[in-house]
Amino acid sequence: MKTNKIIILLLSLVFMGVSCSEEFFDVPVTNTMTADAAARAADIDPSKVTSFVDALYNTLINPSLVTDGSHDAFGYMAILHGCDMMTEDIVMTPLHWFIYDYLHDNREWSYARTNVIWRYFYTVIAGANNVLLMTSAESTSPDILAARGQSLALRAMSYFYLIQLYQHVYPVSSSGDLPGIPMYYAMNEEKKNSTNRVGVATVLAQVEEDLTTAISCLKGWTRGSKNHVDYSVANGLLARYYLLVEEWDKAIAAAKEARKEYAIMPVSSIFDGFMKINNVEWMWGYDHNSETTTLYASFFSHISNLTAGYAGMNYAARLVDKRLYESIPESDARKKWFQTNPASIKPVITPAEKAVAWELPYANLKFGFDGAFTMDYLYMRAGEMVLIEAEALAQKGSGAAAATVLKELLSQRNPDWNETSVTVDDVWMQRRIELWGEGFAMFDLKRLHKGIDRNYPGSNHYSSAKFAIPAGDKRWIYRIPQSEILENPDISEADNNE
Repeated sequence: MKTNKIIILLLSLVFMGVSCSEEFFDVPVTNTMTADAAARAADIDPSKVTSFVDALYNTLINPSLVTDGSHDAFGYMAILHGCDMMTEDIVMTPLHWFIYDYLHDNREWSYARTNVIWRYFYTVIAGANNVLLMTSAESTSPDILAARGQSLALRAMSYFYLIQLYQHVYPVSSSGDLPGIPMYYAMNEEKKNSTNRVGVATVLAQVEEDLTTAISCLKGWTRGSKNHVDYSVANGLLARYYLLVEEWDKAIAAAKEARKEYAIMPVSSIFDGFMKINNVEWMWGYDHNSETTTLYASFFSHISNLTAGYAGMNYAARLVDKRLYESIPESDARKKWFQTNPASIKPVITPAEKAVAWELPYANLKFGFDGAFTMDYLYMRAGEMVLIEAEALAQKGSGAAAATVLKELLSQRNPDWNETSVTVDDVWMQRRIELWGEGFAMFDLKRLHKGIDRNYPGSNHYSSAKFAIPAGDKRWIYRIPQSEILENPDISEADNNE
């Protein structure tokens, strides 16, 4: 992207992402605004900056920000769900929206998915840079520092996903020089924009720098709601990063710090539909209301077999992989997230009147319906932090310590679980079960250098989706979109992924 396009993009984010009040438009942000002028505007009224930060969170759930209204493009959760559909853990039947993700036919430079992902995350990055332009790192205002911290965290998260989706990162030790992605900064930062494909190591280093700075900015600040990134969430993002780059001790420390104010939800709560942000285990999400929610272009329309959406009405039900289901012990309460006999396992949450998919064999009942499509989006929870800590310990060879940590979670899931030592694969299996449908499966496969095999005997995958894809295959990364190749003079088709 050219610099002037970035400016236009970040300005459009602001005008699309927040309400059109006179007060908001008093903020004089233009492409000729100096850093000092922007900082002065923020100092005069820090609430103006808050409006720009809120625009970033609105971007995460905006269904039409970078598309023409397609129902498989509804922001951050659409990207995560598309990635989940590329694994073997979720079964789609029949085929509908997200079909090309499920069939691994979604990566070419002219295809919608790669264009949407690229434009979406770079829009978030541009908006974050806009907030950084309006604020000063030298400020002593808690609100200004919190705005900077949240923006840095969201910028880091965007680069974190982009580098994994557009390049192979495993193993980190040998991927540092592989071509990564362009990187953009605020005009008041000392670093210069890199419109070419900078190396993987450079991108990862910036993710770490942004997150550690964000943590410093957010320490001691109390957010107004779980919609916002705070100190705990920033540590959670850092824990994800350290797990990716295989810095096990740092991953353990960050995960511990992230979850220390949160509890693991009791077994009685795991059947509440995973749809309310006030859940004691939820660290970060989006609290939907009647004004922000959408019906068909929404996560729950595609994931929940209990809604009157695409899944529930069986346009494209979401089932669990048969082999994964069979690996869950009968004593594990999470097995009831999925059902093979509707006469014996009925959903705790009442299905919508038109929902029929929940009765299908292996249908998931994990994600519910509140009757109004105002179900909240889950971005991070304490259970994930337990799993990060346990895996990092197992990666270090500390299987006994990993089992002790893992039991904090499993004591609320499977009372019969009492292992004294666990391996990395043991923890990965628990991640597959516990985080099913939450957007982690594909990233775990790439991070752990694993492939998929849907063509096993008795597979319940759709017939044309019964195939195997090995680790490291080119189908695990997207090609840089055609629009970027055409508009960015520093990236040509010769620079693209194969």
